[in-house]
Amino acid sequence: MLPLEVFKKVITSTPLISIDVIVRNSKGKILLGKRTNRPAQGFWFVPGGRVLKDEQLNVAFERLLIAELALDNQKAKFLGVYQHFYTDNVTEDDFSTHYIVLAYEIIFNGRIAELPIAQHNKYQWFSQAELLKHNEVHKHTKWYFQQTKEADNDFCF
Repeated sequence: MLPLEVFKKVITSTPLISIDVIVRNSKGKILLGKRTNRPAQGFWFVPGGRVLKDEQLNVAFERLLIAELALDNQKAKFLGVYQHFYTDNVTEDDFSTHYIVLAYEIIFNGRIAELPIAQHNKYQWFSQAELLKHNEVHKHTKWYFQQTKEADNDFCF
C-alpha cells in the first residue's frame, strides 16, 4: 500500500485499474454490498477493488475475492472493460477519481451473513429488475445490467 500523500498524487494524476466482481447465485440474483468508503460511499455496489503496482491480474483477482468475499479458487467469466468517473475520492480532499474497470462474473451460493464487512457494511441479493430500479444502487453498478449503455458510460470493449 502506498503512503496516503503518494496515493493522492496518483489519484489526481492517473486512472486507477480495478476489478469489479458481479456475483450471482444459482437463482440469478446479484449480490450487492452497501459501500462504507469513498467513492460511492453509501450506495449499493458490486464487490471489487484496485489492482496494485506489479500485481498480476490473476493474483489481484484472487486477493480481492478473499478480501471482499472470503472466497478463493473461483471460476470467472470476463464481461468487459468499463470506465468509472467519480467526483470524489477515497480522501476528503476535493479531486476526482477515474477507474478503468475489468468486470468479471462469478457464481456464489454461500451465506451473506458470513461475508467480510470492511468495504461493505451489509449485503443483499437483488434481482436484475430490482437493482435497476433502486435509487441507492450506484449507476456504475447498474451499467453492468443495462441492455443499452448510457451515453456517459464510455463502455470500451
